[in-house]
Amino acid sequence: MIDRLISWLAGLPAAEVYGVIAVLAGLENVAPPVPADTAMALGAFLSSQGTAVTWWGVYVATVGANVATAIGVYRLAATAGRDFFASRLGRKLVSERGMRRIGRLYERHHFWGIFVSRFLPGYRALVPPFAAVTGLPLWKAAPPMVLASGLYYGILALAAYHVGRNWEDVKHLLGGVSLALALAAVVATAVIVALVWRHRHRLRGDDG
Repeated sequence: MIDRLISWLAGLPAAEVYGVIAVLAGLENVAPPVPADTAMALGAFLSSQGTAVTWWGVYVATVGANVATAIGVYRLAATAGRDFFASRLGRKLVSERGMRRIGRLYERHHFWGIFVSRFLPGYRALVPPFAAVTGLPLWKAAPPMVLASGLYYGILALAAYHVGRNWEDVKHLLGGVSLALALAAVVATAVIVALVWRHRHRLRGDDG
């Protein structure tokens, strides 16, 4: 399937290739199973094959679309998301107390929390909506999102370009990066669960 996609993209004008990559990169914030890094790696690979596609164009298309949809999700969550979490179902998913706690964490650690989370699969798409729902203003949420996307996709695009002798090399690189980030996400989840459990245990002890 990927080989067919590469062949199809290679036959398109550069502007259309950038458009396809932008669509795929932007969808990550709406449909997380669509990986922006794979779309970017495809473009970087094509740029190393002597096509009209350039590394810089791929980078701009990926980061621009990814950041734009992240901000779009933020704005949507700032209205519809708040209404949802204020509803009965929303309060069952995340209590008012829990939402206030998340809001305090965002307020205290918003820059590094958002920056690091945007590298981790599973967390990446959750960052913009929860930042909006907890009331973190866009001028605080956007800079770490932009910086994380710019740094991550810049490094990945350069790496994919320089190992782009064949798609198998790029796929191997992408698989290694994805595995490392997935393991980091698992560790982060374990730490969060442990902290929440300890906090709840301490509260029960205080009540007793």
